[in-house]
Amino acid sequence: MAYQAVIFDAFGTLLHIRSGAHPYRQLLREAIKYGRRPRADDAQQIMTFNGGLSACADHLEIQIQAHRLLEIEAALDEEIDAIETFPDAHEAVRILQQHQLRIGVCSNLAQPYGRAVRKCFPTMEAYTFSYEIGAIKPDPLMYSTACIAIGLKPIQVLGSQEVVMIGDSLRCDCHAPRQVGMVGAHLDRSASGEISNLVDFANLVLSAGV
Repeated sequence: MAYQAVIFDAFGTLLHIRSGAHPYRQLLREAIKYGRRPRADDAQQIMTFNGGLSACADHLEIQIQAHRLLEIEAALDEEIDAIETFPDAHEAVRILQQHQLRIGVCSNLAQPYGRAVRKCFPTMEAYTFSYEIGAIKPDPLMYSTACIAIGLKPIQVLGSQEVVMIGDSLRCDCHAPRQVGMVGAHLDRSASGEISNLVDFANLVLSAGV
């Protein structure tokens, strides 16, 4: 069976963050100084909020000094500017698109990072980001939205595993997609898994060997 589409996770799969400044962690640590305790859903709130860091601070009811907020926002801008693509990512996308497969991205991330994905991979057919959907993987809504965005039927009626997803999370990019009718593949860049780079993955897709 030939695949019609491939959906990639973003960070850890197509791109990586070099700086490690973790601006949103900095924001949450600042909040503790003013008595706000960490909440179990803080990460989900950040990744489903469709706004910048400053607006997200208001959304999370975080008190922070203005100069410190500016420092963290500057760190965020520097981190985004320093985002790099993995060497195999563009080649894999090129190979798949050359063979007329539809290519998309489905990722959990805070809103400011979305522009980096679009900048680094401007030829994707669709971008499904958690902050735009209001849900995070492994919520089935993320995968069905990704399929619709890429121009295929919802997964519930697809029924033929014509879409394959790959990412570095076993739970979110491999197991959960399989539960909703997609083919899920795990990228393990440590070379200890079956798929350690995206060019090999692209060739597996073309041979329907995933």
